[in-house]
Amino acid sequence: MKHTPVLELQQLSHVYVNEKEASLAVEQIDLTVDRGEFISLVGPSGCGKTTVLSLLAGLFPPTKGQVLLGGERVEGPSPKVGYMLQQDYLFPWRTIRENAAIGLEISGRKTEKTLRAVDELLSELGLPDAGGRYPHELSGGMRQRVALARTLATEPEVLLLDEPFSALDLHIKLQLEDLVHQTLKRLGKTAVLVTHDLAEAAAMSDRIIVLGRNPGHIRSEISVHEHIRAAAPMAARKLPSFQELFDSLWAELDKDDGEGGRSNG
Repeated sequence: MKHTPVLELQQLSHVYVNEKEASLAVEQIDLTVDRGEFISLVGPSGCGKTTVLSLLAGLFPPTKGQVLLGGERVEGPSPKVGYMLQQDYLFPWRTIRENAAIGLEISGRKTEKTLRAVDELLSELGLPDAGGRYPHELSGGMRQRVALARTLATEPEVLLLDEPFSALDLHIKLQLEDLVHQTLKRLGKTAVLVTHDLAEAAAMSDRIIVLGRNPGHIRSEISVHEHIRAAAPMAARKLPSFQELFDSLWAELDKDDGEGGRSNG
């Protein structure tokens, strides 16, 4: 029986059009992502990273090509796909528990049983007694934990992570990288991370997709060695071979220096 990837991008191209011009954001992107795999998209500003993530999420249709989720064409946003952003977007008037359950509420799945699961999730993510508190009472790192709980509460198959740690202090960021990595591996989730931080991509990923720009395209793909993948991100950064991986990523991005072009993501 043929194996079906969780995510597939087939001949994906997208054009943004405004009153003055049409701009080709990404062109001819082919990519498959297997179940439980964690991949990162890296590249210079304007290479279309966020455009690719938006197309994966079904936020708008591609100009050409298609996105498949579990072998089925993505026609719009799906509960099978969770999206976690740089901002936490918590509602200030709702408690932490209510914020974490918002996806369940929207999808009509908010019950005593699913709320108990939300409480367990908050506890697992280091917020055991925070359910009755409000967003303004929590630090930025804690709020991002709530955002992660909200994303996981609906039990999506795929998580899309758009620079979710970039606004945080370094030590909080490193703690959250470990927490997210450990949680997704334990739950067997598939994830696609967009990041400008090459060390983050190297520490968290199974594979790293390097995008070039003008227009956005896949320039290279780097598979992360098994012993780095097996380590938690903070421990991975301390391994002797980590620097070599980081240097090869840096060299790939360095090739893009001097390329002009407008920013599309």
